[in-house]
Amino acid sequence: QVQLVESGGGSVQSGGSLRLACAVSGSTNFDGCLGWFRRALGKEREGVAAIHTDGVTNYHDSVKGRFTISQDNTRTTVYLQMDNLKPEDTATYYCAAETVTQCARWLRVAGLTNFGSWGRGTQVTVSS
Repeated sequence: QVQLVESGGGSVQSGGSLRLACAVSGSTNFDGCLGWFRRALGKEREGVAAIHTDGVTNYHDSVKGRFTISQDNTRTTVYLQMDNLKPEDTATYYCAAETVTQCARWLRVAGLTNFGSWGRGTQVTVSS
């Protein structure tokens, strides 16, 4: 398993931007899906965005056009650029990794399991 450490959370006003970063260690050129999940207070953890080794990305419908996931060439850091933030984006954001090929499906189901590797999370708060 890889180790994941998130950074970049904070508090912003509605319409603002934040960039989250996830440091990936324990594996050289990790092959599989890297992604971001979030859990809002009182809700289940849900997939936000994922990126495969080949660069293909997948997004939750609620963040399409506002969030962008990216990775560096060696896959040691994965980013989540969040623009036009809304109060409903308030949540704890988790970085995750798993050696699977179907990132779209992983994004839909992995939030309800503890399979794969997970970071400890970083808080994002958006005020209106």
